[in-house]
Amino acid sequence: MPEDLNETLHFTKNWQQQLAEAFNDIEGLCHYLRLSVNDLPVSVAAAENFPLRVPLSFAASMQKGNPNDPLLRQVLPIKNELFAYPGFSNDPVGDLASTTQTGVLHKYHGRVLFINTGSCAINCRYCFRRNFPYADLQLSKQNENAGIQYIQDNPDISEVILSGGDPLLLSDTRLAKLVTQLNAIPHLKRIRIHTRLPIVLPARITDGLINTLTQSTKQMVIVVHCNHANEISPRVITAFKLLRNRGITLFNQSVLLKDVNDNVAVLCELSEQLFGQGIIPYYLHLLDKATGTGHFEVSETVAIDLIKQVQATLPGYLVPKLVTEQAGALSKQTIL
Repeated sequence: MPEDLNETLHFTKNWQQQLAEAFNDIEGLCHYLRLSVNDLPVSVAAAENFPLRVPLSFAASMQKGNPNDPLLRQVLPIKNELFAYPGFSNDPVGDLASTTQTGVLHKYHGRVLFINTGSCAINCRYCFRRNFPYADLQLSKQNENAGIQYIQDNPDISEVILSGGDPLLLSDTRLAKLVTQLNAIPHLKRIRIHTRLPIVLPARITDGLINTLTQSTKQMVIVVHCNHANEISPRVITAFKLLRNRGITLFNQSVLLKDVNDNVAVLCELSEQLFGQGIIPYYLHLLDKATGTGHFEVSETVAIDLIKQVQATLPGYLVPKLVTEQAGALSKQTIL
């Protein structure tokens, strides 16, 4: 069957089927992109440490035949992941010290992060939780109820952030239960969801999902993770529109990544494209120094110079805050 016909058939399937057909081996992804494995610095050992996983909907936005494609660089396991970079560790932002046995991370005043799953639709090679012990924190029914109780028992908590992994990998039924439980907590004002699925698996944004989210009596905020304008495909635009048209507030946070988006023109185009879809460019993160990610690092000095040039080019509302996260700090640290 011709490749383009295969793609057409793939995108008629539901999101679970599309996820099941994601690329999970280096050779398969390279073959699709018309690249030779022998011409790339790929590493099977790196893929064994942190498996490759890339939905076709994301791979379809890559430029075929381009070994330096910025989207490919985000997902391809390479030898540099095996290097030991000074200052990099398995817990770069101190999550473990702030994690309760219920899967709740309580690091900052007024808000908690609720770990709902360890799974993602895509394995980004720069992930700061790539070494996180999710197996020890998977939410059993008992732990989930204990997490809800923790939030109920702390009236200073006004916002719950559903995270993971990617919380939108949960079924609509599971999400509906969480929303119902959180609706019942009077001191909560907002539910925030951090997700990459509208970008990498836009088929997940279904009417059923949106109906589930909009049943919330709390303000619903979704923070998407988009690092490059090339990620915003027509399917992604459709997903954004579905969310926006139902009154869900949308923000974006990016990670500053070497040879992906460490370029003024690329950052400006990303902000323009996001805002054109009704999404506020919120954060530009310096890389969290997780083991296996050192080759993505952009120095703070270079980052400051980049954001200054972005400020000189774009109106202020299109300039994301340049931030870094430090273990033990009371909030994310704004640079500049």
